[in-house]
Amino acid sequence: MNKVMLLGRLTKDPETRYTQTNNTAVCNFTLAVNRRFDKDKADFINCQAWQKTAEFASKHFAKGMQIAVVGRIQTRTWDDNDGKRHYVTEVVVDEVYFVDSKKQNEDTGNFEPIDEDDELPF
Repeated sequence: MNKVMLLGRLTKDPETRYTQTNNTAVCNFTLAVNRRFDKDKADFINCQAWQKTAEFASKHFAKGMQIAVVGRIQTRTWDDNDGKRHYVTEVVVDEVYFVDSKKQNEDTGNFEPIDEDDELPF
């Protein structure tokens, strides 16, 4: 089973682009996830969301926000023009969630969390 759940803060605004072949949205962002037993240390996890999840993340999330993601770990390799092989490990995100409280969002100007009874904008 390959399932990942992370809770962390965005290190910068999510970056969204669209594929050339079929204009599919892909959003990349990095989460700073504190370590459980050493709160002074964090791991920086590269994440990638696709399609509606990508569009939602780019529209509603910003640097510094605390979010939760659910997805799976993916590894990729490719060879650059010099023949050097590159390796990437990232989380492919299936679900994203607001974590900041409404009070925190008012203080920072960010969006308030979505209640499960609220209608989503899409």
